[in-house]
Parts: sequence; C-alpha cells; structure tokens
Amino acid sequence: MLPLFPLNLVVYPNEKLNLHIYEPRYRQLVRECIAHQGSFGIPAFIDNKVEEYGTEVKIIALEKEYEDGRMDIRTQGVRIFRMLSFHNPMPGKLYAGGIVEYLEEGDDSAPYQLTTELLNHLSQLYSLLQLKFDVAIDHVHRLSYDIAHKIGLSVEQEYEMLTMPGETERQQYLLSHLRRVIPVVSDMEKTKERIRMNGHFKTLDPLNF
Repeated sequence: MLPLFPLNLVVYPNEKLNLHIYEPRYRQLVRECIAHQGSFGIPAFIDNKVEEYGTEVKIIALEKEYEDGRMDIRTQGVRIFRMLSFHNPMPGKLYAGGIVEYLEEGDDSAPYQLTTELLNHLSQLYSLLQLKFDVAIDHVHRLSYDIAHKIGLSVEQEYEMLTMPGETERQQYLLSHLRRVIPVVSDMEKTKERIRMNGHFKTLDPLNF
C-alpha cells in the first residue's frame, strides 16, 4: 500500500521535483513520510482521472515549514509503479492510497546511433527556437527521462512514455516526436521572418528569363 498524491503532471525516475504542500490531507501525508522515512506515489491525473501508472518519490528535504502548516519540500523520483487498486481515502487517513506493483527497470541501453540521432534532433530544435542547448544528461541509459520534459510533449504524451518499459522504445518515441515537430517549428520561423521583412526595403537579385 503506497500513499498517493495525484498531480496533473508526469514524474520520471531520478527527476527532482519541488512541491508546495498546503492541503491538510497532503500535509498529513508528508509529515508521516518524513516521520517514517517513507515514500509516496505521484500518479498522473489526466482528464479528471487518476491514471494507472505513476512514479514513487522520496522526500529529499523539508525546505521550509510555515506557521500555518504549509510546507515546501524537495523530492526525487525513484521508480515507476502500476496501480492495482485505489482507495480514496486510505483507511484512517485524509489522503488517498493504493496497492501498487513496481515495474522492473533493466539495464536496457538504446543503440548508440539512435541516441546520437536523438541528441542531434534535440540540438536542432533548440537552435530553431534560439534556445541554449544545455540539457543535463545524468544517465545515458535513462536519457529519455532526462529530456522528456524538454521537447514540448503534452502531459498525455509524457504519460504514454512513462508506460514504456525499455529505453530503446522511449528514445524512438521521442525521436518520432522531434521529426514531426521540427518541420513545423522551421516553417513557423520562416513565417516570422517573412512577417519581419514586410515593409522593409529589399535588395533583390536580377532574374534571368
């Protein structure tokens, strides 16, 4: 049985997430986790529904506790789970909980060529958007988790990737997304350039007919 804190977002293993806790039920959850050095789960809440998959997180630090009981905490994703049952609330508690099974995360590493192509496409996207490409990669075999929030996926797409067990499958999913997005972004940039040029004096090359 794992205490649950559903949120309209997707958390991945090793991801760091800062949370401001203000609801009484989650203040109780956090205090009990701190007291017993326990963890809690964040299942994705999408379209007014608690989804089947989520990520167990551990509390790294209680950053600040306010006089009215609110708290700022720092957490880190641990492992992915699938919910077998959902109880809202848990017996004798204010917060929800559920029986979960944890998914096995193997040492699956994507082929070098796939990883290289994925990073090249990501760099291309950032270049088009005129953003600095400073993506921190903590684990090569978990590259997909490190960059999933950085390429414009919807929360539904991020959740779909959460359910994929292998790194190769996840990287292929992200690469497919980038292949679709980059031409659209490129066309948008060209359109913006044409709009900027409208009304300006233009130097035109002579045409040979």
